[in-house]
Amino acid sequence: MPPTVPSLTLNNGVEIPALGLGVFQTPPDETREAVRVALDAGYRHIDTAAAYGNEREVGEAVAASELDRSDVFLETKIWITDFGYDETLHSFDKSAGKLGVEQIDLLILHQALPSAFDRTLGAYRALERLLADGKVRAIGVSNFMVDHLERLLAETSVVPTVNQIEVHPYFQQRDVQAFGAEHGILTQAWSPIGGITFYRDSGHTSTLEDPVIVRIAEAHGKTPAQAMLRWGLQHGRSVIPKSTKPERIAENLDVFDFELTAEELAAIDALDTGHRGGPAPDAITLEAFGRDIPEA
Repeated sequence: MPPTVPSLTLNNGVEIPALGLGVFQTPPDETREAVRVALDAGYRHIDTAAAYGNEREVGEAVAASELDRSDVFLETKIWITDFGYDETLHSFDKSAGKLGVEQIDLLILHQALPSAFDRTLGAYRALERLLADGKVRAIGVSNFMVDHLERLLAETSVVPTVNQIEVHPYFQQRDVQAFGAEHGILTQAWSPIGGITFYRDSGHTSTLEDPVIVRIAEAHGKTPAQAMLRWGLQHGRSVIPKSTKPERIAENLDVFDFELTAEELAAIDALDTGHRGGPAPDAITLEAFGRDIPEA
C-alpha cells in the first residue's frame, strides 16, 4: 500500500501534496517512466516546466495511469521567453496541450527576470486572468527574491500561492522564506537534498555526506536524503526531490514514519553556508537564457 502524502493548504484554499516528484534535467525519454514509477509508488504531485522539454511525457504518464486526473496535482512553469500578457496566455495553451489537460493545478513564473520586470508583471497578470477563468487552480512564482516579491505584490492583485526556490541544508534563503511566510506564500524547495552537482566546484562535499546529516539519519534508520526531506517537511515547506531511479523515487517518499527532534532540526539549520548552487536570479536575462518554447 503506497504511503499517503499529507497535503498543505495554499493561500487560496487549494490543497497541494507536501512532497512531489521533480523532473528538472530528466530527459524526455526517461521522464515517462520516472513519472509512471512515481505514481505507482504513491506520488500525487508532479513538478515540470516548459523549459524542461518534458511536459508531454509527464502528461502521457499521467494519462496512462489508472488515476483520475483530479488525483494528480500538476505543476508547470512559464519560461522567460514567453513572458508578457499575451505571450503567457499562449504559453498556457502550449503547456496544457503538451500535458494533455484542460486545467493546470499550479502555474508559476519560472524566474523573476528583473532586467525586464515589466514583462514579468504582464506575465503574472496573465496568470491572474487564467486563474479567474478557471484554467488554473493556483498561481505562483519561482526564484523570486524579496525585492522581486515586494514589487510584484505592489503592482498585482493576487498574492502568489508559492515561491519555488533553492532550499537545502547548505542554502536556506531564510529572508525569502520569512517574507513568504509573512504574506502567506508557501516556500516550495527545489533541490531539497542539495544536489551533488551543485557542490562540485564550491569546496563542499555533497550534503549526502555531511557528518551532521549522516548522524541524524542513522539515528532514525534512514538515509541522509530522507533526513533532509523530513527537515524540509517539518519546517512546513513543499519539497520536490527529483530522481529517475525507482529505488530513489521510493526512498524519497518514505519520509512520513519518523520525526526529527527540535535539536536535530536546529543542527541541520546550522549548516547554512549562504552559497547558492543554482544561478543567481538577477543573472537570468533574455540574452543569456532565452530559448524558444515549442508549440504543443
